[in-house]
Amino acid sequence: MNVHESEKLAGILEDKGYVLSEKLEDADVVVFNTCCIRESAETHAYGNIGALKKLKKAKKSLIVAVGGCMTEQVGAKEKLKNTFPFVDIIFGANNPNEFKFLLENKLKLVHDEKDDRESFVRTSFPNAWINIVYGCNNFCSYCIVPYVKGRERSRSENAIMQEVDTVINQGYKEITLLGQNVNSYGKDTGTSFCELLEKICTTYKDSKFRLRFMSNHPKDITEELIKVIAKYPNIICPYIHFPLQSGSTDILRKMNRKYTKENYLDKIDLIRKYIPDCSISTDIIVGFPGETDFDYQETIDVVNKVKFSGAFTFVYSKRSGTVAAEMDNQISKEVKKQRITNLVALQNSITKESTKIYLGKEVEILVEGYDEKRNLYLGRDVYNRMGYFPCEEDLIGQFVTIKVDRVNGVSLFGELIRR
Repeated sequence: MNVHESEKLAGILEDKGYVLSEKLEDADVVVFNTCCIRESAETHAYGNIGALKKLKKAKKSLIVAVGGCMTEQVGAKEKLKNTFPFVDIIFGANNPNEFKFLLENKLKLVHDEKDDRESFVRTSFPNAWINIVYGCNNFCSYCIVPYVKGRERSRSENAIMQEVDTVINQGYKEITLLGQNVNSYGKDTGTSFCELLEKICTTYKDSKFRLRFMSNHPKDITEELIKVIAKYPNIICPYIHFPLQSGSTDILRKMNRKYTKENYLDKIDLIRKYIPDCSISTDIIVGFPGETDFDYQETIDVVNKVKFSGAFTFVYSKRSGTVAAEMDNQISKEVKKQRITNLVALQNSITKESTKIYLGKEVEILVEGYDEKRNLYLGRDVYNRMGYFPCEEDLIGQFVTIKVDRVNGVSLFGELIRR
């Protein structure tokens, strides 16, 4: 999502005649697109903004802009202004055009208020990111997103279909539909996420491309949605990112996740029923306030039962303004560190074992780039595994088949056998 939001900002700049600068010292405009979902991301952003003070002093004409989720927090804009008085533009997370208005004002340009189109400079060919719903209504007790992104707002089906049509005609081979909770798409417009998937798959059934989506909320995953995914195996990837957050029903209640451990496992069984080979990844938070050893072991139990293909694991981080930040029984850093270390080790062992089944197999991957350190081309299969192979020819944007002769953790290595 952040990559795609940055593409929009880059598109606005290109519309104004700017081009990408390879060197920071040569830039006329520097834009920070920030995230505040974890304290570490916010700290990193402040450090990078502060590092520009010297350059700004030497180059008075430099325009420095800061936007994104971090600026939407209570008091954040005032803090930025006071801490970094050299910042010229501060804009929010929910309307990229706000940046355009402020930039034009800074440059003393006249704005045509009817010009509300979105521009893009897509940077991830052959992958295209398409927003379908903005904001979030879930209010998980640890999460700042609903406060900085606002309530859920679905894009029109026509606008989404037009964008899908554009990227397919431009040669993009993988489309990822984006939303804080894609399953909520259409609840405010009288349609549904299932209907949108059906529309895309039937309209472009003769096109060679892959379709993914993220993120999902377990409470909104339905049997109907799983059936739709299973119905179009030639288009929709058999890969679902299915955030767990905790395996403890008590902690899930405190997180305001609106499902139990048993509910979650029942939906895993439903996915396996209709899509037996589905790759399932997840998000997990350890050290949530009040998390006991028993609660933590409940999470470990789910990890052992589900055998996730991969997991994004996090130590709970206080976010000011959230319910969880005010909870009692905050967990010590030492306990958090031990729990995250053990969890990562367990998941790594599971991922490593699941990767071994690829040895000797032929795998179709979509070539996404070139790894200069390894001198190998790389791309992902439908299950989201990264494959590497040597080749003298530039194959970025093409589907190829490799035969896997070596695996390493989550990565596959092989020889090109078909293109």
